[in-house]
Amino acid sequence: MIQGTDWGGAPAVLRMILGRQLEELRRRAGLSYHQAGEALGVSHSTIRRIEAAKVARLRLGDVEKLLETYGVEDREEVDTFLKTVREANKRGWWHTYRDVLPDWFAAYLNLEQAARQIRAYEPQFVHGLLQTESYARALLGTENPHAAPAALERRVALRMRRQELLGRADPPRLWVVMDETVLRWPVGGRAVMCEQLDHLLELCELPHVTLQIMRFGRGPHPALGAGAFHLFRFRARELPDVVYLAGLIGAVYLDDRADVLVYREALDRLGAQASPDTRTPEILASLRAEL
Repeated sequence: MIQGTDWGGAPAVLRMILGRQLEELRRRAGLSYHQAGEALGVSHSTIRRIEAAKVARLRLGDVEKLLETYGVEDREEVDTFLKTVREANKRGWWHTYRDVLPDWFAAYLNLEQAARQIRAYEPQFVHGLLQTESYARALLGTENPHAAPAALERRVALRMRRQELLGRADPPRLWVVMDETVLRWPVGGRAVMCEQLDHLLELCELPHVTLQIMRFGRGPHPALGAGAFHLFRFRARELPDVVYLAGLIGAVYLDDRADVLVYREALDRLGAQASPDTRTPEILASLRAEL
């Protein structure tokens, strides 16, 4: 059973945890999807969707009935579980940005907010958690050339709000490898890039942020042609590592162990091949001086 409900304000991730716990309880009880569905008066596919966190909300009455069916008799355990269900049914803070937030990216925000560790490879632009407001505005304006000014500012505000994650009392470990190209593209012009490089220099001092630069002279590397990708790891034992692959009109989320292993090994190799993080301030200062 879950002993706490502090999962970084990420309700979808909580539903994933609850779904996996319900699956484990069902298996321990020796019940099939069909048998669990009959006890609840729903189809077997509904039970599958609950366990796979494919439902927008978990109904308290349904969950309590499932716990009873699975033989959970301790009232304190049931109450703890139901308390967590209530937390999972809440909306994340990013729901207020739904006017500029694609559904597929809402899933990313759930993962980001709940992660214990975030590893990323960025070949084109500074990671969203590390961007200055001016850099974000210039970048988002390029990505959304037809957006109204008000919509653009909403997107910028959302990105800045995400960065509060790094200032939490218990922030995730962020480890980013960026291609040198990222820091040489003149996003927003010289003043914006100078400010961004200064900001990265400040972030390098944070104990939970590791930033490495893949210099041009380091040659070909294991992620060539892969595009940007992120790897999330969570505190909850029920959750597997998840890889996020970004696209122009959608995203792919991978949690199959074999698939995740490929990306984890790529990140390990990238970290070994890129300049050590101890040299990052020197590199950033050098690039700053060239502007």
